[in-house]
Amino acid sequence: MQKIVGGITAPKGYSACGVYAGIKKKQKLDLALLVSDKPAAAAGAFTTNVVKAAPVLWDQKIIAAGKPVKAVVVNSGNANACTGERGLLDAQQMAQLVANAAGCLKEEVLVCSTGVIGVPLPMGKVEAGIALAAQALSTSSESAADAAAAICTTDTFSKEIAVEFQLEGKPVRIGGIAKGSGMIHPNMATMLSFITTDACISATLLQSLLGLTVVDSYNMISVDGDTSTNDTVLALANGCSGTAEILPGTAAEKLFTEAFLFVHTTLARLIVQDGEGAGKFIEVTIEGAATEADARLMARSVISSSLVKTAFFGADANWGRILCAMGYSGAKFNPDAVSIRYQSQGGSILVVDKGVPVPFDEALAKRILEAKEVLVLATLSDGGKRATAWGCDLSYEYVRINGDYRS
Repeated sequence: MQKIVGGITAPKGYSACGVYAGIKKKQKLDLALLVSDKPAAAAGAFTTNVVKAAPVLWDQKIIAAGKPVKAVVVNSGNANACTGERGLLDAQQMAQLVANAAGCLKEEVLVCSTGVIGVPLPMGKVEAGIALAAQALSTSSESAADAAAAICTTDTFSKEIAVEFQLEGKPVRIGGIAKGSGMIHPNMATMLSFITTDACISATLLQSLLGLTVVDSYNMISVDGDTSTNDTVLALANGCSGTAEILPGTAAEKLFTEAFLFVHTTLARLIVQDGEGAGKFIEVTIEGAATEADARLMARSVISSSLVKTAFFGADANWGRILCAMGYSGAKFNPDAVSIRYQSQGGSILVVDKGVPVPFDEALAKRILEAKEVLVLATLSDGGKRATAWGCDLSYEYVRINGDYRS
């Protein structure tokens, strides 16, 4: 597997674009369109929030039906959430407008929105934007980059990735774009992720693999502890690579899964690195746990802790907050056998050794924690399982950004 350029249009048979429709107050790209040359198998993962935006409800119905999908349309600047019956009709109308342009049924169009909650979509602008996007579709990497930019809200940079690997001596590609910066928490957050592949794979298997890879990617990140109304991950597979169908239990499935997970994990890490007001990227690895579930619980608990986040903001080696977060995670472990280490470009330092505090150089610890990327390694003695989660510090800037987000 190797990284390549091209984002969501790197796989064969996809075109995309991003345009300015006027949905955002500032003149920035705010509507993206993705179209597959032929109907594609589709899979989706959605927010666990009981309050779900209209596009989520529309997409869940389509994914549950297991039917092929031809296109995805996304607007930013307005979440179309908590907008009642009008919101549901607007989501369907977006699908119909794309269907008219793409020559397909509206049930073959997935819809996503992100932005401010509780405000009806300006459908006149959306309609004009979709018409403009239909004319701007392209297979170029520049168009893929425009699509990645058009789905952003408070993001400070676009997020895209593409990889290639070989099946039957032929190249198979997976591409992806994502948005997310705030309202990020395990079980997904204000994040959207769109994955394309030219592999031939059934919707059933694609859905199964999406469920497995989401667990160790988007569900292992946290910026601020909030889970949104619009969180969506969509994957399309159109089979344009010309390779045989990927079947369960085969070497081809293993290769595809490794590349699929890499794409999701890369996008998830980029979301955290762009955390609102974040100055540091934090990676927490729990090893030696009795079960993977326990390891995940502890890692997620640590990166979700506001006290841990503020300690990293201040470069304070307050390991007690880490152990505390592990303790209330709900996981089972022996706290008297835990070792904790901080690592970064500034060095490495052990602060707890098998449950016993270790006298350490505070100046060295501060230098380690002042780095832009910091690794926390907690080693247990309960088994052989491990998990990694990713988060960021919590800063004054986060409060400023979210204090005037709606205005």
